[in-house]
Amino acid sequence: MNPSQDTGSGGIPEDRKLYVVDSINDLNKLNLCPAGSQHLFPLEEKILDIGTNSGNGNHSLFLVGLIIVLIVSLALVSFVIFLIVQTGNKMEDVSRRLAAEGRDIDDLKKINSIIVKRLNQLDSEQN
Repeated sequence: MNPSQDTGSGGIPEDRKLYVVDSINDLNKLNLCPAGSQHLFPLEEKILDIGTNSGNGNHSLFLVGLIIVLIVSLALVSFVIFLIVQTGNKMEDVSRRLAAEGRDIDDLKKINSIIVKRLNQLDSEQN
């Protein structure tokens, strides 16, 4: 008899038997273990799980930072828009005042020309 063959195995080599048994054990672990009983898994898998959780923590920290940056930029944009509106209002006030002062200046020129004409008339009458 060949030592690599067993009489009840039907001609399957020993290393293939071990592979099949390991595969069945892995399937049993995946299908039969409840979610809370992770103590059956090797330590390396637990370490990998902890590593992925810290990656998720970094990801959520990144999202929180991004949200804070977006809120701050929104506040700055709102402040800039407020300043633009206020500047527009001030410019309207200044232009209204300039227009009013321009009319006042025109009125003063007319009054000045009337006074000059009247003084010229009085001066010509006295001569």
